[in-house]
Amino acid sequence: MKIIVLAGGLSPERDVSLISGAGICRTLLEKGHQAFLLDVFFGLPYDSARLDEVFSLPDHGLSIAKGIQTTAPDLKALRTARQDDSSCYLGPNVTELCRMADITFIALHGSDGENGKIQATFDLLGIRYTGPNSLGCALSMNKLVAKQVFKMSRVPTPRGTSLTASTKDLPLEELGYYLPLVIKPCSGGSSIGVYIVHTEEEYRSAIHQSFYVDGQEEVVIEPYIKGREYACSIIAGKALPIVEIIPKDGIFNYANKYQQGGAAELCPPVSLDSKTQKKMRKAAEKAFLSLRLDVYARADFIVDESDGKFYCLEMNGLPGMTPASLMPKAAKAAGLEYGDLCEKIIEESIAARYSSPE
Repeated sequence: MKIIVLAGGLSPERDVSLISGAGICRTLLEKGHQAFLLDVFFGLPYDSARLDEVFSLPDHGLSIAKGIQTTAPDLKALRTARQDDSSCYLGPNVTELCRMADITFIALHGSDGENGKIQATFDLLGIRYTGPNSLGCALSMNKLVAKQVFKMSRVPTPRGTSLTASTKDLPLEELGYYLPLVIKPCSGGSSIGVYIVHTEEEYRSAIHQSFYVDGQEEVVIEPYIKGREYACSIIAGKALPIVEIIPKDGIFNYANKYQQGGAAELCPPVSLDSKTQKKMRKAAEKAFLSLRLDVYARADFIVDESDGKFYCLEMNGLPGMTPASLMPKAAKAAGLEYGDLCEKIIEESIAARYSSPE
């Protein structure tokens, strides 16, 4: 198959996306596909009459994946680095190359890659793509909406509310919340802009910082739950084995997620009995369906150390897909190697949206 692996973009998770995309591209090449890694924002300036050559270029676009830094990228600098002056999110030849491909493997993370916009655009343009549909992406990307859907569907989740520019200065007592709290952007991932606060000073600083993450208009606050964290990936509606996450300094932040040795990830988890694991997998599948997701996603959980109850914190519509990411680790524990997982995602995407009824 001719496959465009679409990554990069203008999200704080840009670096992670490029590494996900590079891993996917390499393994698809090993599987015999004609794959090319393409940055959705920078595109590929190339002779439009010779675009078919792109799928045979020797570097397969892999040179754009430079690695993951300990801090999020400078998006303002990236915006000014594109050669044309267009404000269009899609760079040169992106639409054309995605049209030419048999399918586009979406390896984007955060903002416009994961909030349903690119999926809806491709639906309108007739471009085949992998991963969840536009509605599922939109619902899961907004943490407050996802929380509300979880509550309606009886998926255990922490209580929470959102603050806007007009309500961010209200006293906590008036909001009905008390320290310690978790502060996080309403839409985003990779723990960027997430803070655990114990004092009023920390709270005010965290609110200010979270509003500056990727143009946020809302910030979510919820009670802090102390406990162990877990990830449960889902593919084709079925939960994979659970991964336990043990960050080296107690916080699974951006640096610990993507730097070597930042966290231990155990699959299967050593701290959950089989009964609790079964319940958590069922909750993950229920969360997946309640958000109208399809193909694949990953649910993040925490188990309260005070009473042993677990809560679904959020759902990631396009989880990290580097070879060392949580979903590939869970898939491997289920007997599915990385390359086979990537091909299964393609197969499930085609089956979900593009197979003709018999």
